[in-house]
Amino acid sequence: MKRLLLYFAALVTLLSQSSCGYNGMVERDQAVKGQWANVQSAYQRRADLIPNLVSTVKGAANFEQSTLTGVIEARAKATSVQLSADQLTPENLQKFQAAQSQLSSGLGRLLAVSENYPELKANANFQELQAQIEGTENRINVERNKFNGAVVDYNTFTRSFPNNLFAGMFGFQPKTAFEADAGSQNAPKVDFGGMGGK
Repeated sequence: MKRLLLYFAALVTLLSQSSCGYNGMVERDQAVKGQWANVQSAYQRRADLIPNLVSTVKGAANFEQSTLTGVIEARAKATSVQLSADQLTPENLQKFQAAQSQLSSGLGRLLAVSENYPELKANANFQELQAQIEGTENRINVERNKFNGAVVDYNTFTRSFPNNLFAGMFGFQPKTAFEADAGSQNAPKVDFGGMGGK
């Protein structure tokens, strides 16, 4: 009889832990989804700024058309890759990240090329847009880092014992975080050869 009571107490303890674990998994899953919405909002803000930037840059005499076209095409591709929080598989997140990285690179080139156009650099509208885009890039980085933190918290909780016994049963699969862009560990090359100094 004593042994039966011990088994019963152990079963009740395990079930109560799994119930608390389930609620914890739900909370962390919702935190990841909420943070993903913040990531998307930051990227959307950047996409919304680009048409105004392109319009302003088009007004600069002889601006490099290929650079402008590259940004327009990269924006179209980046905005075509839409993911809900339930679609965040490693493959989907990699496609999303690649499209967004291509747009970041295009914007970087556009802003670098604009240095060659003094009338554009002096344009107040361009200066304001440039500042907004730089601020948005920082916001994107912050939201991505927060998203990664939420994913780590979720994955740690669902993979910890005894939650790991119930996570798969209740459909709580591991989630994928953002990774550094390919080649980001390499320092950029700086060429001072055209500056005329020794």
